[in-house]
Amino acid sequence: MGKDFYKVLGLQKGASEEEIKKAYRKMALKYHPDKNKSAGAEEKFKEIAEAYEVLSDKKKRDVYDKYGEEGLAGRSGGGGGSGGGTPNFNYTFHGDPRQTFEQFFGTSNPFESFFNMPGMAGNPHQNFFNNAGKDGMETEDPFASLGGLGSGLGGRQPFRSQSFNGGGGVGGQGARKEKQQDPPVEHDLYVTLDDICKGVTKRMKISRRVVAGDGTAKKEEKVLTINVKPGWKSGTKITFQREGDQAPNKIPADIVFIIRDKPHLNFKREGPDLRYSCRVSLKEALCGALVEIPTLTGDKIPINLSNDVISPAMVKRLPGYGLPLPKDNTKKGDILVSFDIVFPEKLNQNIKDKLHDLLP
Repeated sequence: MGKDFYKVLGLQKGASEEEIKKAYRKMALKYHPDKNKSAGAEEKFKEIAEAYEVLSDKKKRDVYDKYGEEGLAGRSGGGGGSGGGTPNFNYTFHGDPRQTFEQFFGTSNPFESFFNMPGMAGNPHQNFFNNAGKDGMETEDPFASLGGLGSGLGGRQPFRSQSFNGGGGVGGQGARKEKQQDPPVEHDLYVTLDDICKGVTKRMKISRRVVAGDGTAKKEEKVLTINVKPGWKSGTKITFQREGDQAPNKIPADIVFIIRDKPHLNFKREGPDLRYSCRVSLKEALCGALVEIPTLTGDKIPINLSNDVISPAMVKRLPGYGLPLPKDNTKKGDILVSFDIVFPEKLNQNIKDKLHDLLP
């Protein structure tokens, strides 16, 4: 029985061209023998390359779908009689999976230019973002929480050399005539609420691939400056157009940073408002208390609750101590104070009796 190339790539028959590319990209990076030293990785790497060579080429795929692996070799696809095969078609895998890898990714080195993202098992490591730390401006690595850095802004975008099509590549129809642009490369940029309150400048030092006039590729470092404005909402996008890796017949991808809130010790953002949970004892909740509420400016606001019975649902509002409104920084949201009432773990019988007599 011939090889099941769809199964090799983890696909169903009828998979789209983009699904085939995506499957090959993931599995080739996972099983590349320069990275994966487990037994059988090299053979698996070769099977993946052969499956991709067949399924990414329309003519080869059509023959394979009709006659199986035997049909690719010009033999009968299991029909049992003459004329059941494809005598005018003969394909044999060239046997060099590294050649397939280099054509697809534009490099034979799996560590050279791919970003290590969650879910992309075995993605290589190489520095992508570095701290600049110049001129007193804060520089931050937005990918630290992802557990790995990569270089070249590969990220989630389709890799540049997918458009090679030199006759035997994807589609086998020759090079594409019009340039295409990869989808934007999106990355989270975590910012503290203190920085959102007053604004901050972030400088990101990137390393990307550029193509010289003679067609040779080299790496170039560039600093991208992000001016985070006071009050910017979580989810705000900052786009740097065409700052991704360069490649022949490709438009570099846009780089997009998405503002995300860093966890804060005291507050949680709710639009322009800040939510603060104030911890009080059961005695304070019933008998009253004087509490101090922190702010992002460092001041503390006293609240006299001596005349209140604090319930779990109570909320006190401190107007004007929240975050600036993004469209009008002269106005601010509020601090919303909710209460966390700490109940005693145990009560002796004497106290229970007294409470029973005193409470209504």
